[in-house]
Amino acid sequence: MDCLFRYPGYELPLRDIVRAENCCLYDADGNRYVDLESGVWCTAIGHGHPRVLKLMNEQAGRIAHTGFSYTSRIVDDAAHTILALHSFENGKCVFLSSGSEAVEYGVRLAQAINRRPTMLTMADSYFGAYGAASVRPAETWFCFDWMACENCASGGDCSDSCERWAAIPFDRIGGFLFEPGSSSGLVRFPPEKLIRSIAAAITALDGLIMVNEVTTGVGRTGKWFGYQHYGIQPDIVAMGKGIGNGYPVSVTAVSRQASERVASSDFKYAQSHQNDPLGAAIALEVVRTIGEEDLVERGKEMGAILFDGLQTIQARTNSIRSIRGRGLMQAVDLEDNDNFDVTREVQQELVRKGYILARRPGVNTLRIDPSLTIEKSDIENFLAVLEKLLVKF
Repeated sequence: MDCLFRYPGYELPLRDIVRAENCCLYDADGNRYVDLESGVWCTAIGHGHPRVLKLMNEQAGRIAHTGFSYTSRIVDDAAHTILALHSFENGKCVFLSSGSEAVEYGVRLAQAINRRPTMLTMADSYFGAYGAASVRPAETWFCFDWMACENCASGGDCSDSCERWAAIPFDRIGGFLFEPGSSSGLVRFPPEKLIRSIAAAITALDGLIMVNEVTTGVGRTGKWFGYQHYGIQPDIVAMGKGIGNGYPVSVTAVSRQASERVASSDFKYAQSHQNDPLGAAIALEVVRTIGEEDLVERGKEMGAILFDGLQTIQARTNSIRSIRGRGLMQAVDLEDNDNFDVTREVQQELVRKGYILARRPGVNTLRIDPSLTIEKSDIENFLAVLEKLLVKF
């Protein structure tokens, strides 16, 4: 593994995984591990789902890649299905290769068609590995720190009577880019009142609402998409990770109203794997599988079991500071101390006992994001192991 550039800051406790099936990984010695982070949010319906594998083989045997001058009907079929999920009748979408790219595409499009190019977003959001959305230069971005709004006691919508709200320069903001729950992997959910108020203010000024659903989409939060917890209707939605179930495909979907404005703009974007039939076909099969197998509701039910179990452990031990979650997107903050990194030790011990979950370097948070297809018994066994570990601290 020394010849690879790897994601900085993360340890590599497992170096020889040879097989995966649903939520389980197996190493070369036959040891089984329950993947509680679904390959970094990617395997929404489990590793190697039979329907996706079958589709992948059949589509690759027909045609996997097209050039700029020809296409395949399957791409249109996938586009219509995904647009319908967002009620984007007569809208348009584009199939790309990564979540970062889907977000960047949407941001560039929004800034190209709006006369006010400044974008508003939450300060703790993460939008990808490159581009304007990852850098967020001050001249075109306003980052709002919403944490002080979390326990707002005032009734009604946000207004200029609040100093924090009054400081938002809506007169120069043309779009709102919302991440409904990841908070750079810490799993935090901004207040509904705040998000609805921002969306209403932006819409009233003919601005655009864009949502980053790369981590929160395709059933992750107990609804099809994270923005549905907020009662808002976006103009642009970026999807990735789970939409390909491990295959590198992403989608940016655009409403009819916004896509019509693109025609009169100078917006252009092209790359070699744009609208490839293999990626589009896989995304379509993932969406169909989730719908036909009722996996959004199943994920919601499994999430409730997980959340209730974590609360029970919190009541029985002194090691859990807080729990946050929606559906199968959950996080646990542990009580570290100056002399001992409890969070790191717990994560490493869980790996030794056959459970993989995410720990962001430098923080005391364990993130739990299993596939929608996880077995109830795997959740219950994980909770039992976690409680035994936390009793020690």
